[in-house]
Amino acid sequence: MAIQTCREPWKATMTSRQRFNNQMHYKPVDRCFNMEFGFWEENFKQWPIFIENGITTHDEAHELFGMDKICVVSGCVELCPPFQEEVIDETENHKIIRNRDGLLAEVPKDGQGSSIPHYLKSSVVTADDWKRVKEERFDVNHPDRKLDVEAIRKAHPPERDYPVGVDCGSMIGRVRDMLTFEGLAYACFDYPDMVEDMVETSCVLVENFLDQVLGEIDFDYASGWEDICFKNGPIVSVDFFKNVVMPRYKRINAKLKAHGIDLWYTDCDGDVRPILPYLLEGGINCLFPFEVNGCSHPGELLDEYGKDLRIMGGFDKMQMARGPEAIKKYMESLVPYVERGGYIPFCDHRCPPDVSQENYFYYLDLKEKMFGMK
Repeated sequence: MAIQTCREPWKATMTSRQRFNNQMHYKPVDRCFNMEFGFWEENFKQWPIFIENGITTHDEAHELFGMDKICVVSGCVELCPPFQEEVIDETENHKIIRNRDGLLAEVPKDGQGSSIPHYLKSSVVTADDWKRVKEERFDVNHPDRKLDVEAIRKAHPPERDYPVGVDCGSMIGRVRDMLTFEGLAYACFDYPDMVEDMVETSCVLVENFLDQVLGEIDFDYASGWEDICFKNGPIVSVDFFKNVVMPRYKRINAKLKAHGIDLWYTDCDGDVRPILPYLLEGGINCLFPFEVNGCSHPGELLDEYGKDLRIMGGFDKMQMARGPEAIKKYMESLVPYVERGGYIPFCDHRCPPDVSQENYFYYLDLKEKMFGMK
């Protein structure tokens, strides 16, 4: 669907690709890279601008708002095939479903929106469970894991003017998804060898994907997803992360570096500070979308780690909801980090529905005024 933008793209003298690479490598840029992470599903149903323009996805919204283009190429690096989604039981207000990860989950009948389901049981609890699921759903040679590399090359040709990343999946976050939060916490003590084998399996699948695309497509960065931290730190112990997860990052990073990719972000909510040294040692040198209230102001870590660290995100969504005065004050606190480079500001997760359309437009206007071309 062709989207008619409601906001003009920011003025520019560089391509989006040039700008992204320069900004994330502390080189001169014409202006800040303009991007956002997206929105809660409720926003698409509440904001008039989305309703009037038939906007229902993040990509459509970003195009509507005239943002810089950025893409990522992903492979089949998870359950294959996934579990069959099905309704197991129903009550007056809830449904008990089995999701694609094999979890039994309780969700509202009126739709779960952007809330987290109440998980009841995992399909993997013991080492025997994992052995069965691994045989059935983690075959590295499954035909669906074979990519049409030529189609990807045609979709993102070398002469493109926007950045493209290669997705490096998840080493422990998707394991958490399969086991549940509590399940992973118990399994690290009850079945440590099983959890390590799950991490190793994840790594092998990512390596298989990378071996197909690296050297075939000219990537600008790498991405990943973990979500293994909350406001009190990581779900797993720091020692487990250092001894089990980080070595797999190092293997992936060696492949990336061999093909000139030296920027790698991972999406991990919550307080990442206890594991940040090992993220960096493993090769992940950028945090995304950097939840402020679960961690810190992005400037604290950028000051501490200098140019070894980059951050994408970090604009406090709670300040965005409070209105123009709070938005302006927070935006001003980001100025020295945007000017330094290695930092791209946007909402520190999907923009929630308690941010009004009016406040969001004020935020977009102010961001362009402060970080666009003068």
